[in-house]
Amino acid sequence: MYDSEAKSSSKILVVEDDTDIRQVLCVFLKYSGFEVQGVSNGQEAINIIPEFCPDLIVLDLKMRPLSGWDVLHWLRVQRLTPPLPVLVLTALTQLSQQVRGFEEGAVEYMTKPTQPSMLVAHIRTLLSMTDEQRVLLQRQRFDEHRKRLERLSAPQSDEFVY
Repeated sequence: MYDSEAKSSSKILVVEDDTDIRQVLCVFLKYSGFEVQGVSNGQEAINIIPEFCPDLIVLDLKMRPLSGWDVLHWLRVQRLTPPLPVLVLTALTQLSQQVRGFEEGAVEYMTKPTQPSMLVAHIRTLLSMTDEQRVLLQRQRFDEHRKRLERLSAPQSDEFVY
């Protein structure tokens, strides 16, 4: 199950362009026992990942000069083994964006605002999983969101079937 000593010393990279949100997340994660590094955009994330070697990334999507989408693409191109788990934390709430997030490699997708304690719970859950379990979770979340999007996008019939 969850080994609190091993997992709480894990390295978390927080990629968030809003200074206040980034600071709150970093303080809360440090208070929760994680080693944390915060950066303000995708370019900084790409620069620090090889040096910091995070165990998990908390990633906003809407940033400049490089977005979270760019970071997800960069991670996919790197073909890291095992894949670096990414928890998307964003204000983008549309189902199509969530599907794209899982398709691009996110293991979890949370929308803002959220309670920091909920974020920590999701991070601990992801870190307690094996690489294989995270891959299965990502596929499951992708399939669930895609099917829900397909149902919502399907043309609606006014006819009743008896």
